[in-house]
Amino acid sequence: MLALRQGRSLLPVGVKAVQGGFRRGEMVVCVGPDGREVARGLANYSVAETQRILGRPSDEIEKLLGYVDEPELIHRDNMILV
Repeated sequence: MLALRQGRSLLPVGVKAVQGGFRRGEMVVCVGPDGREVARGLANYSVAETQRILGRPSDEIEKLLGYVDEPELIHRDNMILV
């Protein structure tokens, strides 16, 4: 979550787990390892797609999903830190 605090986008490689259900474009909450909320943002992928690419480098998204919409799970322009 340090990358988010430095103004970077959230990439799949930086995500350890995903919970709940969401579709592309919905607002999601990002929590740190301590369980505290770090940010909120608009998801570029659904929960099912996110589960398939989490922990993986962005250049593997097309191989894993068959397409690539965006290299980030949440772009920094669509995210607020809390």
